Amino acid sequence: MYHHGLIAPIISLVCWTLLVMAWLGYERIRNIVRLRLKPDAGRFARDLDALMPERARQVSANYMHLMEQPTIFYAVCLGLQFLGQGNHPINIGLAWAYVATRVLHTLVHCTFNEVRLRFMLFLVSSTFLIALTVHAVMAMGHLSQHPG
Repeated sequence: MYHHGLIAPIISLVCWTLLVMAWLGYERIRNIVRLRLKPDAGRFARDLDALMPERARQVSANYMHLMEQPTIFYAVCLGLQFLGQGNHPINIGLAWAYVATRVLHTLVHCTFNEVRLRFMLFLVSSTFLIALTVHAVMAMGHLSQHPG
């Protein structure tokens, strides 16, 4: 039996984000050394990104993506968990599907960067997030009809 509810997908996406952060650090340091850039080149991330090769910029952009929409995922999953819906199989499936599509999105974005495929993965992950949100709204509505 699965006992972690929606906490495991949350922690998994956090771990993935930290892995991408490490990848970004590697790309930046490697290229700063390779390009012989001075430390002031990194005063602002956008200025440093402009000096970086394409792969490093892709990893940087993807890391920022992981700081954006997934914050909604974390909030909705925690909300569902607190509403007693964290062990519902549909919610668990949607959460893991969201995590999987975000990982695939990163792999596409940071490697061959096929924009159509990346956008499709974004839309699919967004659909999973919307479904989780609808379930949270439904759970709130159900609880408000049965106070206790």
